[in-house]
Amino acid sequence: MTLKIDAFAHVLLPEFYEKMLMLDKDLAKKMPFIQNSVLTDLQQRRKTMPADTKQIISYVNANPEDYMAGKMAALLVNKANEELLHTVRENADVFAGGVAMVAMNNIPEAVRVVESFVAEHPEISGIQLFTRHLGKSVADPDFKPVFEAAAKADVPIWLHPVFDTRKPDNNIIFSWEYELTQAMLEIVQAGYFKKFPNLKILVHHGGAMVPYFAGRIQYILPQDQADDFKKFYVDTALLGNPKALELCLDYYGVDHVLFGTDAPLGILPAGATEVIAHAIEFLPITSQERRQIFSQNAQELYQLGD
Repeated sequence: MTLKIDAFAHVLLPEFYEKMLMLDKDLAKKMPFIQNSVLTDLQQRRKTMPADTKQIISYVNANPEDYMAGKMAALLVNKANEELLHTVRENADVFAGGVAMVAMNNIPEAVRVVESFVAEHPEISGIQLFTRHLGKSVADPDFKPVFEAAAKADVPIWLHPVFDTRKPDNNIIFSWEYELTQAMLEIVQAGYFKKFPNLKILVHHGGAMVPYFAGRIQYILPQDQADDFKKFYVDTALLGNPKALELCLDYYGVDHVLFGTDAPLGILPAGATEVIAHAIEFLPITSQERRQIFSQNAQELYQLGD
């Protein structure tokens, strides 16, 4: 049996969810996907997980910073991170690690999460950022200290999409892939990979549009920026689609592709873990390259051990 580490799986832990519903009782209507009970019910989740898979879990995109001032948002984030830490510790047989939240309307506290909370708890593998925070690009100069701290502390970043609320036509099928791609461009053009050479960012959904538009990146951008695009790590959360995975591997290289499924989202009731694993099994790659994607790249990047 081949060990699989799902590097991009989601939760909405009960105590945090209850607090968010106090802030916005219509949250589940605004984000229907969070009504999936596998996000909150750990017993149900255990029943749906393949025996050979362990997950690195991160919260879905319900952000305290969108509802509260910086001091209160940071306090709620801290409680959410403690709940995440406890959940990973109590369920170490199925969870390989957790990804901490940060409140980007309180940058000193966000930096503290990077420098202290993640560093002090080996069960926490990094932090999650979103393509936009507070209506601004993730690469806005206001957020630069978080990238700097993450690179300095060797704390990886998970990059997840959110809608750009300025747009009238947001949809879950295409919009998030555009948002990821645009955020990657903005990070590259901000020069973060040059300023912070140790920066490690895992991008959801196979690097979104980037592999498909590799030619445009190569011939339109300056060469150094085109090169920086290949410094991202990406997951395999493409709902199967082996031809797209081949393109992803061809662009990023096997060392930068990690098994990730978006579980339990994408395919009801518990996600696309088996569909994506099946697609990887049939890629024209070696057994060693397959092991790298399924587990070894995550073990090395997040220092998970065996």
